[in-house]
Amino acid sequence: MALYEYVTKEQLAGFDRYKYSAVDTNPLSVYVMHPFWNFLVKFLPTWLAPNLITFTGFMFLVLNFLMLAFYDFDFTASSAGNQHVPSWVWVAAGIFNFLAYTLDGVDGKQARRTNSSTPLGELFDHGLDSWACIFFVATVYSIFGRGESGVGVVTLYFILWVVLFSFILSHWEKYNTGILFLPWGYDVSQVTISLVYLVTAVVGVETWYQPVIFNLLYRDLFTFMIIGCSFTVTLPMSLYNVLKAYRSNTLKHSSLYEAFLPFLSPILLFVLSTAWVIFSPSKILDLQPRIYCLMVGTAFANVTCKLIVCQMSNTRCEPLTWLLLPMTVVVGGAVTGVFTNETLLLYLWTAAVILTHIHYGVSVVKQLSDHFSIFAFSLKKPSRD
Repeated sequence: MALYEYVTKEQLAGFDRYKYSAVDTNPLSVYVMHPFWNFLVKFLPTWLAPNLITFTGFMFLVLNFLMLAFYDFDFTASSAGNQHVPSWVWVAAGIFNFLAYTLDGVDGKQARRTNSSTPLGELFDHGLDSWACIFFVATVYSIFGRGESGVGVVTLYFILWVVLFSFILSHWEKYNTGILFLPWGYDVSQVTISLVYLVTAVVGVETWYQPVIFNLLYRDLFTFMIIGCSFTVTLPMSLYNVLKAYRSNTLKHSSLYEAFLPFLSPILLFVLSTAWVIFSPSKILDLQPRIYCLMVGTAFANVTCKLIVCQMSNTRCEPLTWLLLPMTVVVGGAVTGVFTNETLLLYLWTAAVILTHIHYGVSVVKQLSDHFSIFAFSLKKPSRD
């Protein structure tokens, strides 16, 4: 019996009919990474569960986040005059990031190799990917920091939202078309950032203070690449594929209203979190940028996971995520001064969001494991006694 049955009977029936469909046209992925992963998977033991590979990769990103939180909690270590993050941390970050990326590419191949592919495996993979966005963005941010030559925390906040919406676009696209179009930016960004971590260990963060060309700083190039890729490639392609399905009558939902319904909860989350940033009496984002972004990224992951469940089970997305209701109270209390200690409120609310999301994830995994009569982290079959 699951801790709580978040997945409905209709959705379970949808998972029974689910067939994976994805398109990956990225040359780096197709011609370099996939052959590398195909080679690598041959060395893995056949008893190793794919979901265990997925979870291990995710924990490498969490470890990166925790390492940088220890050495650079408030994102000031890279500023001139401050004690910088030790070089070995950047080496470890580069290795761990590439390991996480590699394991994320190998898990599906291990599933097919061991004939253990299930909808649970895909849901588990993409669900953790949605949460990994915040750990990845926060770790990268420590390279530049928030000093004079760095990136302001408000810019960090909006970059995080660009990354989060870029991620959910792919699953919104699949929700409407039935096909997951894998974004080109993912593979390029993972390889590039892994190398940047290693380069930082050798040359030091001071190198990133220097302009790339003329007065264009590395921080500006970094920001431009993320925002530019999202608005000139990811967003237009997603809209094109969905509207193409609409015009050809192959849209999986009855109207454009239904097609765009999954954006309601993410947009409301954006409005609530941005309102707290703007109207915060104590400037909470300046005080606690790491924890605030962790709260936003985790809440967004919860919203995204529920969309992925609907997308995979071919069921209607619920307009509102219940987590937004208590968050409205929290934000209202913070900006009106009802709760005077905003930092304490943020920590308590972040803990609540994380625990809620973990409870949701564990419950869904347990429910689907019971439904498919499998173990999440083992290839052994459950006893029928």
